Amino acid sequence: MDVNLAEIQEQVRQNLQVLLAESRLAAGDVLLLGGSSSEIRGETLGQGSSAEIGEAVVAEVLAQCREAGVYLAVQCCEHLNRALVVEKSLAKEYGLRPVNALPQLNAGGSFAVAAWGQAEEPCLVENIQAGAGIDIGDVLIGMHLRPVAVPLRLPLREIGQAHVTAACTRMKYIGGGRAAYQVD
Repeated sequence: MDVNLAEIQEQVRQNLQVLLAESRLAAGDVLLLGGSSSEIRGETLGQGSSAEIGEAVVAEVLAQCREAGVYLAVQCCEHLNRALVVEKSLAKEYGLRPVNALPQLNAGGSFAVAAWGQAEEPCLVENIQAGAGIDIGDVLIGMHLRPVAVPLRLPLREIGQAHVTAACTRMKYIGGGRAAYQVD
C-alpha cells in the first residue's frame, strides 16, 4: 500500500504534541518510540518494512523531542532483543552500557535504522526507563517505560494503518491511609 509521507508526519505530529503536553516530560527526560512501518502500510508486522516511512516518522519525532529538550529512545524489533537507539550523551548521563549491534531494516527495523542515521552520536543500549512513550503498530514498548505506566488517549488512534497507543508514567504511591502525596 502506498502512503502519503507528509500525511503520516502530520498524524505523528498531532499525537506527539498531545503526548508531550500531557506527559509533562522535563528537559533531559526520555521519550520512547516503538513502531512498525509495515503496520503503517497496512501489512503484517515485519513483512513490509519501509525505510522511507521510518525516516519520516523519526524525523518528526526527533524534531519535536529536540524542541522540547527531551531525549529520544527508539526501540528495535525483537531481532535485536528490543534494544534501543539513543544518543551517546543519553547513555552517559543515564549510566547505560552500550551494546554492539547495528540496526538493519530487517533486524532492528526501519525506525531504529532511521534513528541511527539521524542521531548525532548514536549507540545501542539494552534497556531504559522512559518517562513516556508512543507505540505505533502494537510493537509492545512497555518493558522500557518507568513504573507506573498510565495509558494516554491520543487524538488519532491510527497512523497510516497502524494502531497507536501511548503512555506517560507517574511516581508510585506508597504508604497508605496516613500518607500524603505530592501533586503530579
